[in-house]
Amino acid sequence: MRLATWNVNSLRSRVDRVEAFVDRHEIDVLALQETKGRPDQLPLMGLEARGYEVAALGVNQWNGVAICSRVGLDDVQEGFTGMPGFGDPVAPESRALGAVCGGVRVWSLYVPNGRKVDDPHYVYKLEWLARLRQSAGSWLGEDAALVGDWNIAPLDTDVFDIKAFAKDTHVTPPERAAFNAFVEDGWSDVVRPHQPAHDTYTYWDYYRQRFERNRGMRIDFVLGSPSLARRVSGAFVDKDERDPAQGTGSPSDHAPVVVDLA
Repeated sequence: MRLATWNVNSLRSRVDRVEAFVDRHEIDVLALQETKGRPDQLPLMGLEARGYEVAALGVNQWNGVAICSRVGLDDVQEGFTGMPGFGDPVAPESRALGAVCGGVRVWSLYVPNGRKVDDPHYVYKLEWLARLRQSAGSWLGEDAALVGDWNIAPLDTDVFDIKAFAKDTHVTPPERAAFNAFVEDGWSDVVRPHQPAHDTYTYWDYYRQRFERNRGMRIDFVLGSPSLARRVSGAFVDKDERDPAQGTGSPSDHAPVVVDLA
């Protein structure tokens, strides 16, 4: 089974790229983030014509997650137990969607950005991760994958210049501790062992030709349960999908991450 995750930064804007991507790589399960639309607004006919069942969660132009599977789509869950909300009034956001696909429990996750260290959104981010960790403990005993945009760079080498990010979110000790807590619980970063150390970024800002200069970050991950990690036979980041010179239309600022399961 081939599993992929991609922060697509608007499915309505980039569905042609998504369809070409699943065709080129023969993707069985695709988790999407930042779909930016209600389920009824998303252009899903092309994916459905290719044999994908689609579960989606979203509102208008913000956030949004989806799972597209051609190997079954069962036990769909919108949000996890205890998932905190944000805003005024406080309400859950469209950031987590789970389903069982081909015997694997897949969670498409769009972790809150955090904005700034002194922002309420940063506190929300840490609470959101803590609550996710509590729920994720119940999935460790099965084939399960926590995939998506984690908005955390756990290592200094996961950013092009740690000095440039020293006072920003994504690299603060509390965020990294929250990420590492999943690893300590038994979840594994199943991509890093298969990706060259010098070529691991998954996100490049549109600002000042960051992609062309390879000034990126590694913030998109596939964390596997112990049994799923043992099945991983390969993984890679498809940087071509971030290249403005490739494909049709403008690219997302993220590249897809692909994992093969034996």
